Amino acid sequence: MAPAVTLAAETELSAANTGFMLICSALVMLMTPALAFFYGGMVRVKSTLNMLMMSFISLGIVTVLWVLYGFSMAFGTDSGSVVGWNSDWVGLSNIGLTELWDGYTVPVFVFLVFQLMFAVLTPALISGALADRVKFTAWALFIALWATIVYFPVAHWVWGAGGWAFELGVIDFAGGTAVHINAGAAALGVILVIGKRVGFKKDPMRPHSLPLVMLGAGLLWFGWFGFNAGSWLGNDDGVGALMFVNTQVATGAAILGWLAYEKIRHGAFTTLGAASGAVSGLVAITPAGGAVSPLGAIAVGLIAGVVCAMAVGLKYRFGYDDSLDVVGVHLVGGILGSLLVGLFASGKGQSDVEGLFYGGGLDQFWKQCAGVFGVLAYSLVVSAVLALLLDKTIGMRVSEDVEVAGIDQAEHAETAYDFSGAGGGAARTTATPAASAAASAPSRKVDA
Repeated sequence: MAPAVTLAAETELSAANTGFMLICSALVMLMTPALAFFYGGMVRVKSTLNMLMMSFISLGIVTVLWVLYGFSMAFGTDSGSVVGWNSDWVGLSNIGLTELWDGYTVPVFVFLVFQLMFAVLTPALISGALADRVKFTAWALFIALWATIVYFPVAHWVWGAGGWAFELGVIDFAGGTAVHINAGAAALGVILVIGKRVGFKKDPMRPHSLPLVMLGAGLLWFGWFGFNAGSWLGNDDGVGALMFVNTQVATGAAILGWLAYEKIRHGAFTTLGAASGAVSGLVAITPAGGAVSPLGAIAVGLIAGVVCAMAVGLKYRFGYDDSLDVVGVHLVGGILGSLLVGLFASGKGQSDVEGLFYGGGLDQFWKQCAGVFGVLAYSLVVSAVLALLLDKTIGMRVSEDVEVAGIDQAEHAETAYDFSGAGGGAARTTATPAASAAASAPSRKVDA
C-alpha cells in the first residue's frame, strides 16, 4: 500500500499543523541560501560567486526533478525495499488539495514541499568539498544524476514505508543518514576522483569573509529549527518541541566543545571554529534529537564538537582535498549523531526505544550501524562512479589556468566585489611616502 492515502473520516486536516509545517518548509528552504553564505565566506575572493551558485542551482534543478518523479521515487509504493513509485504522483498529478499524508493531519502537498527542501539542501552540502575547481555545467549535471540515483532512493530507504532502513528500525529523526552521511560520503567520493586544488597544502587558502561565514552559520541555525522540529509533522504530542529544545542545546554544547579543543590544540578561539562547531552540533543532533533527553543532547553536542574539530585535520594527514570540511563536519557529525542514538536514546521521546546507557543494550546501536554504513557505502561508491563518468566525458574540472586566475570570472563572467570606485586618483596623490612604501611592499597574506 502506498504510504499516502486519504484517511478515515475521524482524522481531519489540522489548520494549525498545516500552517506550522508550511513555516517549517520555508525555514528549510532558507537553509540553502544560508549554506551558500556559509560556504561563500569560507572560500577565497576569486571563488565566491561560484560557491554561491553551486548551492543556488540546486534550488532550480532538484525542485523540477522532485515534481517530475523525485517525490514518487522517495515516498511512493515500495519496490524491493529499495525505491518507491506512484504514477499518480508523477508531475504531482492526482493529489487532492485536502488529501492527507498517511497517519497525519497535514495535506500531502505540505509533506511533499517540506521534503522537497531536504532534497534541495542535500546536494548543495556536497559543493563545499569541491570549491575552486569544478565546471559549473558538470556540477549541475552531477546534481541531477546524483539526486536521481542516490538521494531519492536513500530517502526511501530511511523514511519511506517499506524502505529497508525504515523497516529495520533505524532511527533518523531528520536526516543524519539520508542527508548528512549521504552528502558527506558523496563529497569524499567525488574529491577522490577529481583530485586536489592547485596549491593544496602549499598556499594559504584562508576564508575571505569571516563575517559572511558567521552570517551563514546563524541563518543555518535558525533554519535548522524548521528542519528538525518540523520533521515530526506537527506537535500534538510534544515530540517536536523536544526536538526544538535539543537542537538548541546540542548546538550550544558543540560550540563549546569545538572551541575548547581549538584553544588547547591551536591556542585561540576562532570565529571560524565557533561557526563550524555550531554546524557540527546541528548535524549530530539531527538524527538523535527526538530520541535523547536534553542532557543527552549536551553529550551529543560536546562529542560532535570535539571529534569533528579533530576530524577536519584528517585531510592533511591522508591527502584528500575537502575544501570546506564537508567530510569532517557532515560525514563525521552524521555518523556520530546516528550512532549515539544507540547509546543515549531515553525511551521517552519519539519512541520507547532505549539505548545502552538507559538499559536497552546494544540492539538499537547495531541497527544504527547498519543504516550508517549502508548509506555511506552506497553514496561513496555511486558518487565516485558518477564523478568519474562525468570527468571522462565532459570533464569535471576547470583548467589549471582558470583555477589559478579565479573561477568566478571564467564560469560566471562576474566578480563578487567591485572596487573600481574605491581609492580614486586624488587619494593616491595625497598618500604619504610611508603609505606609498607600505602599499608597494609584498604582502605575506594570500587572500585570493
